[in-house]
Amino acid sequence: MGSLVGSSALQQTVYEGMGPIPHENGVAFRLWAPHADSVSIVGTFNDWDPKSMPMQAEDHGQWYINVPKAKPGDEYRYVLKIGDQEVSRMDPRAREVTSSVGNSVIHHTDFDWGEDNYQLPPWNEVVLYEMHLGTFNRSDEDTVGTFRDAIKRLDHLVNLGVNVVQLMPLAEFAGDLSWGYNPAQIFAVESGYGGPRGFKRFVKAAHERGIGVIQDVVYNHFGPSDLDIWQFDLWNENDKGGIYFYNDWRSKTPWGDTRPDYGRGEVRQFIYDNAMMWINDYHVDGLRYDMTLYMRSVDGQSDLPEGWSLTQWINHDIRTAKPGTLLIAEDLQTNAYLTKDAAEGGAHFSSQWCAEFVHPVRDVAKQPSDDGRDLDKLISAITFRYNIDAFERVVYTESHDEVANGKSRLPSEINPEQPDDGYARHRSTLAAGIMMTTPGIPMLFQGQEFLQDGWFQDTDPLDWDRKEEFPGVVMLYRDMIHARRNMSGVTKGLTGQHVHVYHRNDACKLIAYQRWCDHGRGDDVVVVVNFSNQALENYSVGFPSGGTWKLRLNSAAPVYNATFVSSTVAELTPEEASMDGMTHTGTLSISPYSMLIYSQDPTA
Repeated sequence: MGSLVGSSALQQTVYEGMGPIPHENGVAFRLWAPHADSVSIVGTFNDWDPKSMPMQAEDHGQWYINVPKAKPGDEYRYVLKIGDQEVSRMDPRAREVTSSVGNSVIHHTDFDWGEDNYQLPPWNEVVLYEMHLGTFNRSDEDTVGTFRDAIKRLDHLVNLGVNVVQLMPLAEFAGDLSWGYNPAQIFAVESGYGGPRGFKRFVKAAHERGIGVIQDVVYNHFGPSDLDIWQFDLWNENDKGGIYFYNDWRSKTPWGDTRPDYGRGEVRQFIYDNAMMWINDYHVDGLRYDMTLYMRSVDGQSDLPEGWSLTQWINHDIRTAKPGTLLIAEDLQTNAYLTKDAAEGGAHFSSQWCAEFVHPVRDVAKQPSDDGRDLDKLISAITFRYNIDAFERVVYTESHDEVANGKSRLPSEINPEQPDDGYARHRSTLAAGIMMTTPGIPMLFQGQEFLQDGWFQDTDPLDWDRKEEFPGVVMLYRDMIHARRNMSGVTKGLTGQHVHVYHRNDACKLIAYQRWCDHGRGDDVVVVVNFSNQALENYSVGFPSGGTWKLRLNSAAPVYNATFVSSTVAELTPEEASMDGMTHTGTLSISPYSMLIYSQDPTA
């Protein structure tokens, strides 16, 4: 566990690691404070006496002490002396804190993971669900949601067909209400949510239900509020942040002057170790990096090569140690190199949020008039890809950013006065249907499946009564997800790389596209989208083959409590007549603002 130092008369084990290091005979502590003249540790184990436990200076500005009396659950802080000044600091690597302005807490390392050997499904079978712990489910309107509360709703996600949750940031932040993108203590799990043990229970419960967990991390800035590492050992330049931060023009971010110094070895290790902590200690199945644009550049233009190389290092090591881990970037600048391998100069991410999908699809859906619906935008959104692999992009119509900051949930964008009327329901679910039938990793935002309206705020919990109010919409999302995951074995093409938009009618605002993995019965899928307010009867489109094609999903079916219901064709046998570059022609009917999915039964 550590190396031995000292004379033969008295040998002392020096434990490796940084921050609190629990071991069988107590707890060791190591702190980086290169400008301190002396450091001592205070806590419940020494009656907070700053004179009783001075730490030993080590190389590279580190300070160390082993405290046999210390144990998990004890609170502690460091007292740093710099010249004639003295400051009290929390442990930057504490896994648990009493609050963002309280004390560090020695974490419990023991946890019964049981038989947890969960593995993510292949990325082409993943359906993501972005979740904000504080608002997802609250047992009490006056308190934030907790891990315990969230566990109670996991079966809802199972029934929906979601198989991976993407959690908004959980690192300790100022106060109890936050989106999480203002991390004060990046190693500590938010105390208001239930702390580190609560998070482990959540991950274990999710895995037991076949649900993976992706953790959102914030490395483009820290804080800025309750930021205990600011001028940590009092050194700084230009009145900037000190040892953990850039101390020149590179410190500036849209959220304050708090960009970490990606070029400093100790800070790089700090961030690297944090990423590894989520993967190794909490068994999460991937990471989503917040706005990597501000890791790889100062302002979107002035590059930070050391930020790029940091992501390369972390991602390479995670993917080497744990292949299949899903690493997602939010960059939104259509940069194909994010998902290329480091050997090609890429940042080695698995996938990235796709602005080339969400913005045009939302635009098409919320146009007040059908005349304004641009099929070029829609087709481009469906067919866009960064590199060869279509699953290098995450496609979505709602996210925490897209439904806040002056924007709303898609039903509310479509009809602010009546976001649950027929037009808002049909067009928002049609946009979601396009998401589910487009190559890429689809992602829902919490509550989207029951038409949550308005905009996202950390003060407002999800209204779970809407699940009972809109059962048809919930069922529609369930059936779209099931089709996307090929859970009935007849829509394999929706998990495939390939798409071909082969039919387009600008006057009727209708398109048809083919999806496939390898071609053939049970694989080839035909998707027909009507983005107009007119039903189309006896409408002909091309089909890739003859034989019986069955309607697998009609988003305007009465079972979904649809408003605009017209006749449909449950089974059709295309005739051998070429159309749209296809060998056969099929005739169908489609309701306003709706989608049809056809496929063939697999060969017995």
